Amino acid sequence: MKQNVLTRYRVMAYVTAVWLLVFTAAIIAKYGFETGDTMLISQIHGVLFIVYVVFAFDLGSKAKWPFGKLLWVLAAGCIPFASFFVEPKASREDRALVTDPASAPAND
Repeated sequence: MKQNVLTRYRVMAYVTAVWLLVFTAAIIAKYGFETGDTMLISQIHGVLFIVYVVFAFDLGSKAKWPFGKLLWVLAAGCIPFASFFVEPKASREDRALVTDPASAPAND
């Protein structure tokens, strides 16, 4: 597995987690204090979450994750703060699967 597969998953996990927290704060502001609008924030988070799901599936298929682990990683993108705990664990486990580009055979 190439390093960029893991890197893009990690980046999207954190970006999606931050936008989920922003979206959660906007929802609290909208319904708790009757201020603000969540339309733009929810759309941005939705697009980022779709990209996150694609990258998580890509990493999961290349790392040969069991279905339960894949579901847990995907669910972490829906639960505020969960990605900040699940992503480091998933990355730590999959770091051993990353091949060194210098030692990998060249594909023509």
